[in-house]
Amino acid sequence: MRPIRSITLLALAVGALLATAASPAAERPFPETIALPNGFAPEGVAVGRGETFYVGSIPTGAIYRGSLRTGDGAVLVPAAAGRQAIGLDVDPRNRVFAAGGPTGRAFVYDGSTGALVAQYGLAAGLPTFVNDVVVTRDGAYLTDSLQQAVYRIPIAPDGTLGVAAETIPLTGDIAYTAGFNANGIDATPNGRWLVVVQSNTGQLFRIDPATGVARAIDLGGETVTAGDGILLDGRTLYVVRNQQNRIAVVLLAPDLSSGRLVEHLTDPGFDVPTTIAEHGSRLYAVNARFGTPVTPDTRYWVTKLAKR
Repeated sequence: MRPIRSITLLALAVGALLATAASPAAERPFPETIALPNGFAPEGVAVGRGETFYVGSIPTGAIYRGSLRTGDGAVLVPAAAGRQAIGLDVDPRNRVFAAGGPTGRAFVYDGSTGALVAQYGLAAGLPTFVNDVVVTRDGAYLTDSLQQAVYRIPIAPDGTLGVAAETIPLTGDIAYTAGFNANGIDATPNGRWLVVVQSNTGQLFRIDPATGVARAIDLGGETVTAGDGILLDGRTLYVVRNQQNRIAVVLLAPDLSSGRLVEHLTDPGFDVPTTIAEHGSRLYAVNARFGTPVTPDTRYWVTKLAKR
């Protein structure tokens, strides 16, 4: 009976291999490059549920939704006058938060339907560039590169969004100067600390969201100038240095008071990357291609690379 059993096992094994080879997932592994619509002029990227990602358009406020596994996607939120989409984040309720840049506003969309859920005026009448956003358990926090403050959209335990946003002045070690200041933002998993990069000085800061007090993260003399989007993954902080076409990898102390710049990541596919998101062991960087004229035919894409 042993030969029959061996033949049966072999047939099962061959059948399993054929089934695997025939499956769409096996035929289409996670692509190295994901194309975005021509002329889209992207800046922010965020990963939502499963393998879904979102990218925002700077000049139009449109939001593109796609699959990290297949690279397929379509525009979810259409372009609209008076809107922009700079940094993005997605909350557990599948709402997409978008920083509105020079509009001085923040926009919240349904990540499934694209419907506008809410919008907030943050810096009416002031020079402003609402640049990036991170969502924690109790609020969405947004940076302003021209006003020395972060904004908070309250989120109740049941997920209800606050009616109005709060302005939290930044004090302590941070000092705004000419140019773009606070830019990328992330938070510890418990929301106790915010981490922000100041683009023009290359400094990193640990910020108490309850008080707005910012303390410089000591990098031992190193800086991360041109820092744009950031990603905090445990004690590893990734800082996208846009015009330099590379991503700094910083190993932080447990209390976030100091850090060590350990390496830079780069990729042949980089063309002024601005922000990154994560999915498992992978990073995804969106290429804004600043300096390249935006035309209806200008190509844009997202580049995949491995975490360190």
